[in-house]
Amino acid sequence: MPPEFPIIVGVGQITNRSVDAQTSKEPLELMDLAAKRAEEDAGVGALLAKVDSVQVVGVLSWPSAGPPADLAARLGAQPSETLYTTIGGNTPQSLVNETAERIVRGDVLLALLAGADAVHSLRLARKCDEQLSWASRGQPATNWGDGRPGSNELEGRHGATMPIHFYPFFENALRAQQGHSIEAHQHHIGELYAKFAAVARDNEHAWFRDGKTAEEIAAVSAANRMVCFPYTKYMNAMLEVDQGAALLMTSTSVARELGIPEERWIYLLGCGDAVDHWFVSERTNYYSSPAIRAAGSRALGMAGIGIDDVGYFDLYSCFPSAVQIGRDALGIAPDDPRPLTVTGGLAYFGGPGNNYTMHSIAQMVEVLRENRERTGLVTGLGWYVTKHAVGVYAGRPPSGIWERTDPSVDQAGLDELTRPEVVDAADGPATVETYTVVHDREGAPQQGIVIGRLDDGRRFVANTPSDVSLLESMTAREFVGEQGTVLHDASTNTDTFTV
Repeated sequence: MPPEFPIIVGVGQITNRSVDAQTSKEPLELMDLAAKRAEEDAGVGALLAKVDSVQVVGVLSWPSAGPPADLAARLGAQPSETLYTTIGGNTPQSLVNETAERIVRGDVLLALLAGADAVHSLRLARKCDEQLSWASRGQPATNWGDGRPGSNELEGRHGATMPIHFYPFFENALRAQQGHSIEAHQHHIGELYAKFAAVARDNEHAWFRDGKTAEEIAAVSAANRMVCFPYTKYMNAMLEVDQGAALLMTSTSVARELGIPEERWIYLLGCGDAVDHWFVSERTNYYSSPAIRAAGSRALGMAGIGIDDVGYFDLYSCFPSAVQIGRDALGIAPDDPRPLTVTGGLAYFGGPGNNYTMHSIAQMVEVLRENRERTGLVTGLGWYVTKHAVGVYAGRPPSGIWERTDPSVDQAGLDELTRPEVVDAADGPATVETYTVVHDREGAPQQGIVIGRLDDGRRFVANTPSDVSLLESMTAREFVGEQGTVLHDASTNTDTFTV
C-alpha cells in the first residue's frame, strides 16, 4: 500500500465588521460559517457531517459551555471526540501537528479544527450599553493543552502581568544585543512592521488595510501613543477583532475515498513543537529562543529541506520582538528579501485571541495551491515566547514515510539549558539586563519594570522609582547595562532599582 500522508483539504476564513449588536456574530456562528466555507473549499459536499474529531481553539469571548460539542451540533456532525484548548497562540499549529500524527496512525479519519473570537463586538456592545445574548455564558472547561499560567507571582508583583509588559523586555534586549541606538532601532522595527502592513493591505480578510508606513508605525502621535516602551500602539497585536477560521484535515487515502480533488490537498511535510523555560524571569537571555530553533530544525529536517528552500513564511507576530526572535532562531537573515507573513500579522491582519495561526495556516494553504512546488513555513507562539509550534507545508507529498518525532525528544535537551537563579528579595549592587516603561492611556510614563542581575549573577525583578524625569530618560537613552542598586522593601515585598 502507498504511504499514508496527512493533508489539509479545506480552509475557511471570515472577518465580520459589526457596527452594533444586531450585526454582530457570536464566536460559534463565526466558526460555523468558517467550517462551512472550509467544506465548500474542499469541493465535496456533506463533509462536515462525516468528521470524527471536532477541535476548537480556546475562545476569549466565551461562545458556550461546550464549544466543540455545540459547534458539532450546529454542523450536524456526531464526532467520536471533541477537544477544547487552553490559552496559547501556538495551539492551532500544535493541533495540526498532533492531529496529523493521529491521522497517519488511523486514530482520526476526518478532523475539523476551528476557532474564532468576537472581542470587537463584545467591547462595542459595552461601549454602546447594548446586550449581546452570547456574551455571558461562562468559561468552558478545557481538555487539551498546557494550562499553566504564563507568568509567576514575582513578575506580577512588579507589574508584569500581560503581553504588553513582557514583549518590550525582549525588544529592548534585542536592541542592546544588536548595538542599535534607540532612534535607529525604532526605525528598524517600524520598517519591519510596515512590510506586514503592506501585506495586510492586500488581504481581503485583514482587519486593517490602510498599509501604514514605517513612520506612522514608529512615531508617537495622538493616534499612536506609547504603550510600553519601546512599543507604540501600532506595534501591538490587535485583539479587538471579530474573526474565525477553520481547517479540514484527513489522510490521502480517506481523501480519495471521499472524492476530494487532489488539487485541494496541501501536505504537512514536517512539524515541531517545543517550549522555552516557562517563566520569563527564568530565561537564559531575552534575545533568543532555543525552543523555536529546536522546533524549526525538527520541522525542516522532517520535511527534508533547509530554510533557504522555503518560499513563504508566516512568523508569529504579536509584537516585533516575536518576529525577530523567530527569524533569528530559524536562520533567516535580517536582510532576507522573502516576506515574513502571508496574512499581514497580528497588528494589521488581526489577532483573534488564540486563533491567529489558524488564519495563517489557511492563508498559507491558499498560497501554496497556486504554487504547488514551493514550500511554506508557519510558526505559532504561546504566552511570552514560551510555547512554540512549527509546520512546513507544500502541494507535493513527502519523499518518504511520514513520521513525527515525539516533542519530548527535543524538550529534554531544552529543559537542561542553563537558567539563572532568581531571587525573591534582592539587595545590593546590580545591573539592568532588560526593562520597559509602562505608559498610561494618555501616553504618560507610569512605571519602570527592570529585570537585572546582582553582582553574583543572580537575577531579580524590580521597579524603578516613579520619577517622571527618570522614566522619560529610560526611553531616551539606553538603560540596558545601567548599573545601580536594588533594594528590597519588606512592607510591600517588592524590589526597587535606583541609579
